[in-house]
Amino acid sequence: MPRDQRQTLWGKLVLLLQDVLQELPEERREEGMEVEAAADPKHVMAVVDGVTLVASASLNVLQEGDSYSALLETAHRLHAVLESLPVSEAPLQIHILTLCEAWWKKSLKEKEKFGRTAFLVSLQKSLTVKKPGVEIQRVWSLHDVLLSLDFTSEDNKQAADMLLQCFQFPNFIKNDDGKRFLVFLFSWDVGFIPMIHGTVKNELEFYSKTKTAHITEIYFRAWKKASGDFLEQIESVCVQDLMRSAILLSRTSPVFDKVRQIVNYFHKKKSCPRVEKMLYNLYKPILWRALSAPNFEVRANAALLFAEAFPIHDPEQNCSNIDETIQKQLDTAMELLNDSHPTVRSSATLGVCKILAKCWELFPPTIITDFLKKMMELATDSSSADVRCSVFKSLPIVLENALSHPILEKLLPTLKYSLHDSSEKVRAAFVDVLIKGKEVRALKFWDVCNTDHLLARLAIDTHPVSKRIVDLLFKSFFPVSEPEREWCCRCITLIQMNPMAARKFYHYAAQHTASSNILNLMLAIRRVLNSCIQKDNDLSEINDSNKENSAQADPLLDAVTVARLLEVVVILWKTVEKALKRNEDARNYMFAKFGNVMSKYFQAFEDEQCTAPLIQLASFMPPAAVPTFSCGVLSRLRRMDSGAAPAQYSQLLHCMCSWGLCADVLELITDWLSEALPKHGDKANTNRKVRIQETVEAKPDLALTYLEYLFNHTSTREKVLSVGEGPLKQLHTVLGNWQSVLYSHLSSASQDPKRPEVETALRVFMYHGRLSAHLQHNFSEGRDYLLSTERVASWVAEEVLPFMAKPVSHDDSEDSEKTQRLAAKITESFLTVCRDVILVGLADKAFTDQILHLCLLTLVSDAGYLCVPAVLHILKEVATDALVPVENEQDLENQEDPTSLNLGVVAKIFQVIIELLARRLRKEPEEGKQLCQAAVPGLADFLQVAQTWGREPLCGVFSTLFAVIIVEKTHLLQKMSHPEEMITPESVEDMPPLSSVLLSVILKSPCVTRAFLSEVSSTLDSEDISSLNNLAAILHVLAVIKHTGQSKASLKSAAASVQQQLHKHAFTCNDSRDIPRVLYESSVKTLNEILDL
Repeated sequence: MPRDQRQTLWGKLVLLLQDVLQELPEERREEGMEVEAAADPKHVMAVVDGVTLVASASLNVLQEGDSYSALLETAHRLHAVLESLPVSEAPLQIHILTLCEAWWKKSLKEKEKFGRTAFLVSLQKSLTVKKPGVEIQRVWSLHDVLLSLDFTSEDNKQAADMLLQCFQFPNFIKNDDGKRFLVFLFSWDVGFIPMIHGTVKNELEFYSKTKTAHITEIYFRAWKKASGDFLEQIESVCVQDLMRSAILLSRTSPVFDKVRQIVNYFHKKKSCPRVEKMLYNLYKPILWRALSAPNFEVRANAALLFAEAFPIHDPEQNCSNIDETIQKQLDTAMELLNDSHPTVRSSATLGVCKILAKCWELFPPTIITDFLKKMMELATDSSSADVRCSVFKSLPIVLENALSHPILEKLLPTLKYSLHDSSEKVRAAFVDVLIKGKEVRALKFWDVCNTDHLLARLAIDTHPVSKRIVDLLFKSFFPVSEPEREWCCRCITLIQMNPMAARKFYHYAAQHTASSNILNLMLAIRRVLNSCIQKDNDLSEINDSNKENSAQADPLLDAVTVARLLEVVVILWKTVEKALKRNEDARNYMFAKFGNVMSKYFQAFEDEQCTAPLIQLASFMPPAAVPTFSCGVLSRLRRMDSGAAPAQYSQLLHCMCSWGLCADVLELITDWLSEALPKHGDKANTNRKVRIQETVEAKPDLALTYLEYLFNHTSTREKVLSVGEGPLKQLHTVLGNWQSVLYSHLSSASQDPKRPEVETALRVFMYHGRLSAHLQHNFSEGRDYLLSTERVASWVAEEVLPFMAKPVSHDDSEDSEKTQRLAAKITESFLTVCRDVILVGLADKAFTDQILHLCLLTLVSDAGYLCVPAVLHILKEVATDALVPVENEQDLENQEDPTSLNLGVVAKIFQVIIELLARRLRKEPEEGKQLCQAAVPGLADFLQVAQTWGREPLCGVFSTLFAVIIVEKTHLLQKMSHPEEMITPESVEDMPPLSSVLLSVILKSPCVTRAFLSEVSSTLDSEDISSLNNLAAILHVLAVIKHTGQSKASLKSAAASVQQQLHKHAFTCNDSRDIPRVLYESSVKTLNEILDL
């Protein structure tokens, strides 16, 4: 298009744009076009869009010498439109921005205005849109616009804020163009650099490790491109500040690791002379001073930086000066290894190992030898396990350098006893050194540490150490590349060397090889076991092939080794059990292979050591795979002696559970417990003969033993509960019927040979309650089984407690005492069950109310003191269950708290308990002391819960404690007849009996101590206590607390409250020999000692 036509076009564009914009009312133009207008808005926007596109196209054909004043006017009008466009006109906005961007890039008149607009709008969009990649690219393409903006101008303050937000925006930090832009921002203005660094420091806590790595790269690239004032500012404000922070920050700081990550990036770039020069200059004023700082953590941090940056020297120095500098730094490293604090020695150890690994070939042998000798010395540093651990954690770094292998191969055997170090982390780190040495082929681990020692440690050590030893020994005892026969030979060797270690080794073996190899080892062991019984049995039907019997025969093994091999098979099966469940074919294959030899194994391996693993092996398979054995398991359980050890029946019960035959075991237990009950008449006996096919006497004790085992182990308990409610409900009913046996023991002291033992009846009573809890949790949607437990509570209250309250007569005092003790045992057993019900959250308010009522009835009975420990545990669980979160406490102030009634009862019962303990100490001092000691755990737990309540009613608990302690101590002071008897106590042992016990419980917990002292202060401030004896008693209590060194602030506050009351007695005591005078002076002295803390 000719120049005249272009200019005519641009002139008409101005007129068209002017006319179309005038069709809009003034308000619409000024207020963002939000008012209805006569012209069609869509038509207007279409025309404006067309003008914009033509203007943009015109810029592409603009030639030198063209007069574009009309085009400039069009651009100004479109720029004005841009500021008032609504969000719905996004396409038009993009077109106008494209025009502004093109205007800037063409460097036309007034480009700064258009460039600034395009840049700021793009920057704002890049921070708000979900996918900002395109906008970030546009921002980078316009980054030169910033050079035309004045950083100090108020007009650009908003732009500066948005630029700082870019450092908080992950998409900017990760995007390549975003990184280029952020690097460029360091060169915008020198004054902007501190603002950038401050923003990064504030955000550093929230950066991930990956994000920190991106920020680190941005810092380094900005430093690399900078020069002049910008370079100086980046080094001093940013890099050196990060170095200083890496030295001064505590290691527990959330930004410590991230600051270290940034600084380490610069250390890794030391190969560049410019970086080396910068590190030398920046570390010079801060690092060497920090290495000798009084604070050990500063020295430790500086030691790490020093090692990572080593050697720190000026690359422009001559060689002799560099050697002298490095020698001084090596001397510094040795001094750090000798530091008095273990944290510094640990950090220095790590640092020296990094230095040796990096610079081994540069050091003379004497320096290397000196450092390694010091390492060997620190490896046995008896003063710090951390230092010893640091040595072994750092040595693998040295082993990375092949030049270190010859000397370490000679030195490491001197540390072989570190395998038996008292610290677990040291032992684990030592084994890691052996593993590293094996990996890099630097040494033979058996030359460093004997295999027998490794196996001995494997047998007894913890999981972290054991798994490392298995990693070290795995290829030695499980050579996967060798034939399977060799695997088995190594297995036998390991068993013979250390059976316990063999168990551990094969427990972890599945972590180091495929499940298929584990299965092949099991089959290889099976072949060896088969060969052991070939001598006496024809195994043609169970051998895998003729190949097994040909060639080299397996050696015959003794019974102990056979038992250990069976144990290994069991352990291996457990490790691949999940894999077998996922592979049906493999599982069926293993079932078939082991199933057809199990009967032979049971016949041939009759030793007791072999029986347990054989039974466990059978439990992994379905009963059809071991028909001969599975048919006799229930009979074996039935014929078991009542006093059988767990090893005799535990595996049999596991078998029944794994086979899904729990119902049969429950039926056996139910039958025995039912049969053991006293029968009335012969009819019941004839009915039971139909059900029991084997004539075996009832064994209620063994039934309870089975029941206890089934419910105490998670795997068996889940199987039992999966049986369903029917059999368990029947068992529950039978257990409940034993209450009559307990009552018969209570009501009749005479011995009846047909009546079950009282201990058995008590155990049944306990399991009835426990089974009720299980049934309530698993099967009841209402409160059916809670009602059952409540009925038992009523039975205890109505039938059992009267025997505790029964007065002891002179004629049958021994029988009455036994009855009281039995009634107390029954009550205590039931309260223990109720404690567990409340603990697991099954109790509701009705249940809790009834149990608290039972507790109160129990305590007021004559022998109720025997149940104090059980009642305290109930109170603790009720208080815990009623705890209300702090945010809800304000809501409870305006309404009746449903838990307050229960807690009021709890506080009342606690008061009764304290009175009961005091009464028992007065009547029977020795028995009272035993009772107090038995109550200590329950008291401690209850007070720990009570102190968390800052309001009534549990605050009354500490009022009760305070009152009883002061009353007891005041009573002792009142009995004083001579001034010489005035002795201020120093420990709880110097206090009266009950006060001694209560204070020992209170002082166990700082929180409880503070709550108690708060009660002391509030009571004194209310002026309820004012007598001299009471104040002296309080000060004696405070003196005991003072000697423990706890809660000094609360202690001084309580002492200040005493001081306000004590000064009233200053003029009432005149005679220096008068007891009140002595009491006053002693109190003042004690008070001053407390206030002077």
